Amino acid sequence: MTKLCLPANIRACLFDLDGVLTRTAVVHAAAWKQMFDEFLRHRDGPSFRPFDKTGDYDAYVDGRPRADGVRTFLASRNIDLPEGGADDPPDKDTVQGLGNRKNALVLEKIRKEGVEAYPGSVRFAEAARGAGLRTAVVSSSANCRDVLIAAGIEQLFEVRIDGVVAAERGLPGKPRPDTFLEAARELDAAPAEAAVFEDALAGMAAGRAGRFGHVVGVDRTGQAGALREHGADIVVKDLAELLEDPS
Repeated sequence: MTKLCLPANIRACLFDLDGVLTRTAVVHAAAWKQMFDEFLRHRDGPSFRPFDKTGDYDAYVDGRPRADGVRTFLASRNIDLPEGGADDPPDKDTVQGLGNRKNALVLEKIRKEGVEAYPGSVRFAEAARGAGLRTAVVSSSANCRDVLIAAGIEQLFEVRIDGVVAAERGLPGKPRPDTFLEAARELDAAPAEAAVFEDALAGMAAGRAGRFGHVVGVDRTGQAGALREHGADIVVKDLAELLEDPS
């Protein structure tokens, strides 16, 4: 049996979706940039300062619920927009409208490009289940279930706490730990018995705030140092690095 390189007390694994399980983080980053650049260009004219797909994305939107990402980035530019309503059309310049615009772009990109799971993450999730560990997906995305199905990996996870579930239960998103704590509770595991797997700085902060037993940073973009600073106990480039084949 393949050995998992995790502390012996870990009974549950809590996985982020975009960037950890699936190659959709780059899709989200591109959609955020397209949406914010179009908004800023219309607001400020040709001299607008573009959304930075590394600095702005990592600091203000990655891992956060969609509306929180809009608010946090706009605040960084000292831009104040009305909140609006959840059903605001994508062309309306409100927090909710911009969020809906970004979501429409993501869905369009996913329909055109499809969804691919990281093979190393699939192997690790399969090995975790084979070793008797319980598994959950914890994502701020409202499209989480559709992405899991499109990637063919929904069956690997017992519990899904995503943007839809969080809204229904009134759970604040990352960097607050509440969604991870809810997943651990549903898996009947104490936080100290659960490992968090995240690629976003907000997710690292949530793992640290929740006092989870092990926080694994997945470095897909060369930000290992920042992941450690925000709470990672260990940083890997791929979850396959946490597998040991006894053969």
